[in-house]
Amino acid sequence: MGVGSNITVAAARFALNQLRMCYELGRRDEEVVLFFGATSYLLPIAFARALGRTVIVEPRGDVPLTLRLTWEERVPTTLARVLSGTVRALERAGFRLADAIVTYTPGMAAQLRLAPFEHKLYTQGARFVDTEQFSPMTPFEERDTAVGFLGRLDEEKGIEELAEVARQLTAPTRPVDVSSGSLDSTDGVRFRFVGDGDLRGWLERELAGEISSGRVELTGWVDHDRVPEELSDLRLLIMPSQPTEGLPTTILESLSCGTPVYVTPVSGIPDVVRAGETGFFMQNREPESIVRDVKSILRRDDLREISENGRALIQAEYSLEAAVHRYRTMLEEIAA
Repeated sequence: MGVGSNITVAAARFALNQLRMCYELGRRDEEVVLFFGATSYLLPIAFARALGRTVIVEPRGDVPLTLRLTWEERVPTTLARVLSGTVRALERAGFRLADAIVTYTPGMAAQLRLAPFEHKLYTQGARFVDTEQFSPMTPFEERDTAVGFLGRLDEEKGIEELAEVARQLTAPTRPVDVSSGSLDSTDGVRFRFVGDGDLRGWLERELAGEISSGRVELTGWVDHDRVPEELSDLRLLIMPSQPTEGLPTTILESLSCGTPVYVTPVSGIPDVVRAGETGFFMQNREPESIVRDVKSILRRDDLREISENGRALIQAEYSLEAAVHRYRTMLEEIAA
């Protein structure tokens, strides 16, 4: 099937899904309808309003930008921008029609340029973490010298850059004794890729030598129940997030496990990650820069304190109980 056919099929499914949502809305009698992520579904948003329902929309990230970047790899740039611009226009119309807009954090609202809707904007709708399931399974001082990435292994996640980071960071120089439990050198660091995706086979070929020596590990897909264990094995999570992402749940889960994060300061992330307190910011995605930063971070003598700060932040602000309180307060205000 050609590219044009793919876009036509996607457009048909987009329209059909909206009709299905309208049908379901007509069958149900909920007073409040939350469109989570489906913020460009203008037809059901308008239909719900016509039925007298209270409509709340909650974007997951910058979907039009995500679509544009994806489509630019498949169709001419001009066409990709026209298509993504159409989706953005539908989304903005949905924002205008909605009774309320909820974003994960204030930073995400700014990234999405939602200031014109300030009168109905709620910026504290961040996701929550099960802090009992996601807890430090391995005390930070007992963790070895592993750092890594957890997520989908594809180009959008910066996996090609991280492959070079892993190669440089784990290159052997001289032996180091880390039996004391504290990291005195960045020699002997291991890099772990946790997850699966289109680039897994490429990674296995590109880093074959490092994998065979044990300096780089590819775990493959892991069940969500095993994610706390994987995160608790790391001294640092490396996440080169895109501006398209609102607030990756993996970051919250990592902090809840007492694992500091090294991430790009985009969208809602700076509202959670506090530089030098709960994590660190990646200023660019050049492998050499990332390697320098990671080595500098691993030499710090306050990583255990930063680990504890991250865990405390999630318990206080992003637990289930905290999320229930936030949403109850928002819904009461919206319904008033």
